[in-house]
Amino acid sequence: MQHVKIPQDRIGVLIGEGGETMRRIESEAEVRLDIDSENGSVAVDAVGDPVRGLKGPEIVRAIGRGFAPDDALRLLADDMMLFDLVDIDAASRNKNDLQRQKGRLIGEGGRTRELMEELSGASVVIYGSTLGIIGTPPEVDAARTAAEMLLDGAPHGAVYSYLEERHNEMKHQGMQYHRYPGGES
Repeated sequence: MQHVKIPQDRIGVLIGEGGETMRRIESEAEVRLDIDSENGSVAVDAVGDPVRGLKGPEIVRAIGRGFAPDDALRLLADDMMLFDLVDIDAASRNKNDLQRQKGRLIGEGGRTRELMEELSGASVVIYGSTLGIIGTPPEVDAARTAAEMLLDGAPHGAVYSYLEERHNEMKHQGMQYHRYPGGES
């Protein structure tokens, strides 16, 4: 059994309307959730396949860090799916700097965050003082690197160029992988 602490305002999202989300996580991840809505503590107990059960706490943590339940459940889609967090607070000097850094990551009208998702292929959420990422290892790596570049003060244009480059690399590798073996190259 593992214990995960999530923010008070995310407990409703974890439970869902009439417990719907909680039941869906329990059946898909083969776990049992014991949610203490007083302090935000969630006990996650694997009841079925232990490998799927290992993803249970990650799913709860992802929902706690701002992901929609459907995005968090993507962690079960593939053994290679990862959940990663970038601590924005660690790259900030004070409260004002934290807000500025979050603004840089979100971009005007949310455009930077959207491009990060679009070009890396990962799901990206900014909640509190963290940036959460869900995706395959190359997707997570591309989104994390882009976020760290922005937090280190890189111009947005340079970050977009990096993301486009990585997007093309991943697309090219995908094509290489799926190329018909008997065909011409």
